[in-house]
Amino acid sequence: MDTAAKGKKKLISFQDLGVALYLLFAFVFLIVPMPNTLLDVMLALNMAVAFAILFNTLFVNEVLEMSFYPTILLFTTIFRISLNVSSTKLILSTGNPGNVVRTFGQFVGGNDLIIGTIVYIILIILQFVVINKGSERVSEVTARFTLDAMPGKQMAIDADLNTGAIDDAEAKRRRDKIQEEASFFGSMDGAVKYVKGDSTAGLLITGINVIGGIAMGMLRRGDTFADALSNYTILTIGDGLVSAIPSLLISLSTGILVTKGGKEADFGPDLVKQIFGVPKVMYMAGAVILFLGLVTPLNAIIFTLVGGLFLIGGRVMQNQLEVEKVETAVQEEEVSAEEIRKPENVVSLLSVDPIELEFGYGIIPLADVNQGGDLLDRVVMIRRQIALEMGTVVPIIRLRDNIQLNPNQYIIKIKGVQVADGEIMFDHYMAMNPGYVEEEIVGIDTTEPSFHLPAKWITEGQRERAESLGYTVVDPPSIIATHLTEVIRQHIAELLTRQDTQNLIDNLKESNPSVVEELTPKLLGLGEVQKVLQNLLEEGISIRDLLTIFETLADYAATTRDTDVLTEYVRQALKRAISARYFEPGETTQVVTLDPKIEQEIMASVKQTEQGSYLTLDPERTRAIIASTEAELKKLDDLGRNEIVVTSPIVRIYYKKLTQDYFEDLVAISYNEIENDVELQSIGMITA
Repeated sequence: MDTAAKGKKKLISFQDLGVALYLLFAFVFLIVPMPNTLLDVMLALNMAVAFAILFNTLFVNEVLEMSFYPTILLFTTIFRISLNVSSTKLILSTGNPGNVVRTFGQFVGGNDLIIGTIVYIILIILQFVVINKGSERVSEVTARFTLDAMPGKQMAIDADLNTGAIDDAEAKRRRDKIQEEASFFGSMDGAVKYVKGDSTAGLLITGINVIGGIAMGMLRRGDTFADALSNYTILTIGDGLVSAIPSLLISLSTGILVTKGGKEADFGPDLVKQIFGVPKVMYMAGAVILFLGLVTPLNAIIFTLVGGLFLIGGRVMQNQLEVEKVETAVQEEEVSAEEIRKPENVVSLLSVDPIELEFGYGIIPLADVNQGGDLLDRVVMIRRQIALEMGTVVPIIRLRDNIQLNPNQYIIKIKGVQVADGEIMFDHYMAMNPGYVEEEIVGIDTTEPSFHLPAKWITEGQRERAESLGYTVVDPPSIIATHLTEVIRQHIAELLTRQDTQNLIDNLKESNPSVVEELTPKLLGLGEVQKVLQNLLEEGISIRDLLTIFETLADYAATTRDTDVLTEYVRQALKRAISARYFEPGETTQVVTLDPKIEQEIMASVKQTEQGSYLTLDPERTRAIIASTEAELKKLDDLGRNEIVVTSPIVRIYYKKLTQDYFEDLVAISYNEIENDVELQSIGMITA
């Protein structure tokens, strides 16, 4: 360990020791009698700590910089009460509590029983009724509003994160700050009770000391009632004052801290600026004071002087504001000129957002939280939904307005290229016939953008009737969110980057390090693992069960590194999930099968290379297979069934590659990917 580290460790140890001794002395003073000289030192220390706390609360920029303030309140309260008990012992036992207590009784209290009592009562009233009462109420309200505002702040952070305004680190910092604020103000709500209890305890202790002092003077020292009352009460008032003043400082500090709230503020300059920063206010205040000094019997010299100072201050402030205005304008011009002279920074233009949603100005209210729009919240839910369904993290979705689009138009881009678009009617709803509604509803004909189904735009007044007839009615935000979700599902495979794959691997490594260490990088590289995961995602297979995928890859990667073949092994290991996705338990599912001769023909045309495998099938044979596939799939469409083709395991991947450009919704499944309890009925065979 180097010298700097040792010094730091030693410093921390001294700080811990100091806090422990401060608290330990408080308990020792409650039990062990204290010499009056030591009491003077401790009272001076107590007052110094109170002033330090006051000035800290004045100049701290943010309340969380004093996050331990509730604990500080508890420590200082215990320490102050222990000194109060020690001084009481000295007053009653020796009549000499030391220089500090006697000075406060004689000098601050005017060495007079009546004056000292009145001063002490005024301090108690000021602390107990004014400061403590207000601080307690502010603490309660602040704690309540801080807790109530937490969900909204969390949603705002999620929205900023999804729009790319902040990164993950900044989002984490803001969430931690929200949690710290809630914890702090909740603790302050309880800690203010310490201050209130301290004031009450000080008042009770002083009353008990007066009675005890009179009793000690008359019974033990033989003093008359007047002498005992004068001697002991003045000392008791001094003791009360020397405790009340630090207690008042702590109460004031608490009030300042809780009224600052969660704002970041430089207290002094902001406070002065808010009071004296408006020239018009200074002129009016000065004129009123001058009027009172010249017209009323009040002291003309004093009021004229004060009024004149306010008028001069207003003029100085006005000149300062004019100078600041000119400086700001000059600075803005210089910045603009510098931006013009500066060569264009093209590096920032090179980055491409993985997913973008651009919309015309008519759709802005849907994305503006201040106008009641919830599109940002829906984007957050889309990312969560796809993460649960597909097992991969969707990149941040960038939302931005585009004045070049039609007001109600939106477009979706994947890696900077437009892949889908749509148009909505902002104040209408989209009604879709699920297939069994016979009665037509009046509306504007349109097409649902996600699945290209016929639909109608209807008004708010028609919504209830359309729903009662059986129409599926959705609002514009839901239309955009559904369309965006489907586009992301279609392109989720290409959105999975190597960095995303590495993040998934690192996440799995935390719970299952052995399988990760066995597989990568020993058997498969990062790019090969990414390719297998992309193959699965491309056909809608969730990669959430990453452990099963990695264990299967570890089993077969030693014999082959062909990612297409490895994908087939993984699919067979995931047959439970695949069967659950496409087949209903207890029901017979109609499917189409592939002619074994076609399977042999396809396998005979597969050519293996170092870059992977590809088909060399004759174009005429390809067209014949596609035509036969189209004819057989039409049978399934007529029955309202999914387009499922069942093949042999080794043929499935190549048949899917052959047909994927022609049939977007075709599902190719091998026999090894189907659970034993699934019942199938073949209604046709693809042959050519």
